Amino acid sequence: MDNIRNFCIIAHIDHGKSTLADRLLELTGTVSKRDMKAQLLDSMDLERERGITIKLQPARMDYHYEMTNDKFQMSNQIQNPNVKKGKFILNLIDTPGHVDFGYEVSRSLAAVEGALLIVDAAQGIQAQTLANAYQAQDQGLVMIPVINKIDLPAAEPEKVANELINTFGFKKEEMIYVSAKTGQGVDEVLDAIVERIPAPTGNATGDLRALIFDSKYDSYRGVITYVRVVDGEIKSGDIINLMFANKKTDALEVGYFKPEMVKSGKLLAGEIGYIVTSLKDISLAGVGDTVTLEKTKETVQSLPGYMKVKPTVFAGIYPADSNDLNKLREGLSKLKMNDAALEFTGENSPVLGLGFRVGFLGMLHLDIIKERLEREFSLELIITHPTVGYEIDLTNGDKIRTSNPADFPGVDRIKSIAEPWVRTEILLPKSYVGQVIEMLARYRGIFKEVKYLDENKALILYEIPLAVMIKDFYDDLKSVSSGYASLNYEHIGLRVGDLVKMDVLLAGDKIESLSQIVDRGEAQKLGNEIVSKLKKLIPKQMFEVSIQAAIGSKILARENMSAMKKDVAGYLYGGDRTRKDKLINKQKEGKKKMKALGRVNVPSSVFLDLMKK
Repeated sequence: MDNIRNFCIIAHIDHGKSTLADRLLELTGTVSKRDMKAQLLDSMDLERERGITIKLQPARMDYHYEMTNDKFQMSNQIQNPNVKKGKFILNLIDTPGHVDFGYEVSRSLAAVEGALLIVDAAQGIQAQTLANAYQAQDQGLVMIPVINKIDLPAAEPEKVANELINTFGFKKEEMIYVSAKTGQGVDEVLDAIVERIPAPTGNATGDLRALIFDSKYDSYRGVITYVRVVDGEIKSGDIINLMFANKKTDALEVGYFKPEMVKSGKLLAGEIGYIVTSLKDISLAGVGDTVTLEKTKETVQSLPGYMKVKPTVFAGIYPADSNDLNKLREGLSKLKMNDAALEFTGENSPVLGLGFRVGFLGMLHLDIIKERLEREFSLELIITHPTVGYEIDLTNGDKIRTSNPADFPGVDRIKSIAEPWVRTEILLPKSYVGQVIEMLARYRGIFKEVKYLDENKALILYEIPLAVMIKDFYDDLKSVSSGYASLNYEHIGLRVGDLVKMDVLLAGDKIESLSQIVDRGEAQKLGNEIVSKLKKLIPKQMFEVSIQAAIGSKILARENMSAMKKDVAGYLYGGDRTRKDKLINKQKEGKKKMKALGRVNVPSSVFLDLMKK
């Protein structure tokens, strides 16, 4: 165990995590130059195209360490200054940078002893840098500050170094300056990993305890869990138990990542690797669960920190062509096999037909799932307005939890409605503080404080309902701050609000798919907006249509859409006037009858256009 180093890479999105991982794999000879490609650990096409990491990815590297670098001896973070030269096993976990996948980051941090904190030399510290670094500090990890992209013309490495020193208390000697793109300074990072990050601790001869930090489903082999062995050892053929799921299964194969899977026969304490199980349901192998041997499950204590990850944003997904429903079901089922956070149930809309109510971790997660369904399964989709999960207290004392406005009971039965809130951290240049605070005043939330991190950067703390946040908040923030502000948020639980269900009525018929849960104070404004938008979007009918926004029986806003005009007497010429009058009166009677009996046809494109600004 003395010659093992487990570490992960944490950073804000697009600060160069995956590129640095490429250089580490290349320098250690883990991947040959012939097999090397950009963002090697980002296995999805979507990850490469967008330049983001969506799924964490482990890799094991062998590194021959030559000598101790004396300049790091003065750092108070040095845990093992007397490192002997020799061969070391470096276990890397490349983590996502976006806030939606924060739980994956937290589990990765629990599986390692150290972290490379990467900061872009041109952009400096961003919101996710702060969030991930504080998380790493809370878990007692040793952090190595790496200032990346020093080859850029706009790079200011000294300024960024001072930011890191002032924010996290690093010393100047601890800074490592690299260009992951060119490879400059990367060998220094490898030495620092060996010198500064402590060897894993654990009982090598004790009972098996391994932490699951990720899992995936393979259609040929079953569920594969990614584990960090904390105590004991696991061998191929062992009968194991997943403690929180209380599920017995076989360890069909164990091994490690190079970065592809390499069979090893056993994994020892301190090592990171995989276990191929005989399970067919990925939800049983929960991230954060503890793996132990079936024979010792009664005596072993589980590892701390298990938490079932729950979706926070919900939307209805419908196929544009109703014949594609089974294809959509199959697509969602296949994606769920490798994404335990994805949840879906069947849903029926009078307007959109049959579809699914799907739960996501956030708006980026929604966007990625939508794009994967469209690409990988050749589907054309309609997505309804994203909502959050509400808790409704009824007058009879019962509680209902739902994310679908269609499931809300009548106004007279509701005692109160609670919605999820988040605490946001907005990191931005000091010169934009005024504009951003002015923007925040337009939103329903609670201003907490402004902290000035140095002479240039400020941190605004603000609490806001998640439903407000997922709408236009991020776009507005980027617009007001000229793109310089970065955002991180964490959930702080449910709070009761003055919320109401706003219905949309077309020709007197309630369209549940257009219902929204809104703040009572904003209902009038939102009602006017949606009614005027629908008047432009819905094609004209053969009869006059009233478009209304209402709360219960109270009408908030109304627009009338005139009937489609047709000159029924146009083909007549000459003759008596009564011939024309007869036709026109017949048309009037028909329109009156249609107004009483007719139903408005709402094309699916209206839902897509309604979501656009």
